[in-house]
Amino acid sequence: MNLRNFWVCFVLTFNLLAVHNSFAAPSLILADTDLLLEVGIPIVDHAPEIGVALAELDPLDEDRLIAAAHARGKCGGFQRLSTQPWQDLAERRELARESLDQLVEVTLAPPVTPAPVLTPVQFDPAIQTAVNQVDEGKLRETVTFLSSFETRFHRSPTPNRHIDPMIQKIQEILSQARWISQVDTFTHTYTQQKSIRVRIPGATLPDEIVVMGAHLDSINQGWSSAIAPGADDNASGSANILEALRILAGQPRPARTIDLFWYAGEEGGLIGSSEIAKAYARAGNKVVGALQLDMTLFPGDGEFTLGSMTDFTSPELRQWFVELNRVYIGGKIIEDRCGYGCSDHASWHSSGYRALMPFEASFGRMFSDLHTTKDVISDKLSFRHSAMFSKIAVAFAMTLGSRP
Repeated sequence: MNLRNFWVCFVLTFNLLAVHNSFAAPSLILADTDLLLEVGIPIVDHAPEIGVALAELDPLDEDRLIAAAHARGKCGGFQRLSTQPWQDLAERRELARESLDQLVEVTLAPPVTPAPVLTPVQFDPAIQTAVNQVDEGKLRETVTFLSSFETRFHRSPTPNRHIDPMIQKIQEILSQARWISQVDTFTHTYTQQKSIRVRIPGATLPDEIVVMGAHLDSINQGWSSAIAPGADDNASGSANILEALRILAGQPRPARTIDLFWYAGEEGGLIGSSEIAKAYARAGNKVVGALQLDMTLFPGDGEFTLGSMTDFTSPELRQWFVELNRVYIGGKIIEDRCGYGCSDHASWHSSGYRALMPFEASFGRMFSDLHTTKDVISDKLSFRHSAMFSKIAVAFAMTLGSRP
């Protein structure tokens, strides 16, 4: 056995042992009903009005479910609910059913959590100046850095190897900021990988929060090797959020609090964002809106044409985004659907918050080499296209962050 094959076998064995040792009890998840039926995952309950079901996921079936989701072009493909593995199964099922009921409620009706009114988008030259500061070279630098790690998989032997270097980059930016901020890491129940948060405290409306995020983990779905560079999925969105932070650091302190996230374990069932969004909801936090950036480098419908996911997002926030784009960005928006759990916006939506998911293209024209060793910087990808998403993040943060 050569060294490469030995490493592959070692990682696969480690992953299986980690799953059995850490998560012996079945996980309770939410996913598209037809996806679960396709894979043969036991369904506990379902909501036909939204096409989503509650199911029990055995650790050995997780990779099959992720593979099936990937075959449909999805990234995560399901949401792992943050019930505790040590709880009684009947109690866990009851809590999970409550999550499904809430998902139905927030999908068919307005958000249930407190949400300040969205005011009309009005042109502000200071915001346009900030938007114009987005640097394609900075984006390339960050994507190069993140995709240089052999993997950022949440079940790898070193799931946090990239976290401290990423925090160092964040702190370098914050050292030049015009305001005092804080950097936190979050530990999670279903993964050893950590999420990162930067909080910019609001000056006059600190209890109202603007959320922006991207998942930092990667995965190799084919298992032909352990290598998962994840340049587009999702070093790109992570770089967009970092670049937005760099620009925001040069702006006055916002009126509202701005929380920027780099989530753990999205590929394992939206693990980081699910636990964080649930914690925000339990605390009664007022989130004005949550922006998710996941895959922004591949211009599948042409440069400056983006997809806006209409399922499990906020119609109100999507309409507001149309105006934000018209005033500051000038991209072409194609409305599309990606199914439940395709990225971390689903966690905020299911917790009753307004969520928005702009995407690199319409769903059927996304980058086809995600979750493989081919997800690297190449001529297929466009940093000019990706820069549009950092511009969206800057305009999103400054517009929602500064308006009373």
